[in-house]
Amino acid sequence: MSKINWKPGNMIYPLPAVLVTCGNCKDNYNIITIAWTGTICTNPPMTYISVRPNRHSYKIIKETKEFVINLSNEKLVRAVDYCGVKSGRDIDKFKEMNLTIEKAREVEAPLIAESPVNIECKVKEIIKLGSHDMFMAEVVAVNADDKYLDNNNKFHLDKSNPICYSHGTYFGLGKKLGTFGYSVAKKSTKNKKSKKMTKPTKK
Repeated sequence: MSKINWKPGNMIYPLPAVLVTCGNCKDNYNIITIAWTGTICTNPPMTYISVRPNRHSYKIIKETKEFVINLSNEKLVRAVDYCGVKSGRDIDKFKEMNLTIEKAREVEAPLIAESPVNIECKVKEIIKLGSHDMFMAEVVAVNADDKYLDNNNKFHLDKSNPICYSHGTYFGLGKKLGTFGYSVAKKSTKNKKSKKMTKPTKK
């Protein structure tokens, strides 16, 4: 097996493809599709998005210091693509994609009602990197669709059919391969009897 040597570049794939909402009133509400996002701290809970300064949402987020990360799924994949190639300078993306505006709890930026999870964020620092600036933010509220809760109130994001982005293509998540810690988990030593006693059949 041989490897091809390429010039330095971002090759960490797949990535989340999320819909980031911003604005503090209906006149400047906007949606931007973001793949450069992720977790940067557990306590306090912090995340980031990286945005090019020439994007319409950049100025809005810089001024309001707030945004919402709306997780996407297969039902939202067209909106994810559309909001990544169209500019909010020219159109109302909520209207064009028939998305429902929902009021957030802690920020003025709107939620997308159709999203399974909405993560409200307040910007703590803006770091200039080059092609993109990073908005480091603290998570101040999380809103989850209760239809993905089971009887024990455990949230099952996989039931929403989440999507990811890899090298220009959107994918649904595949089959489950394992859960966290499965590689070191010890097999149960308990002998669980699965056979049931049955009456002999009459001939």
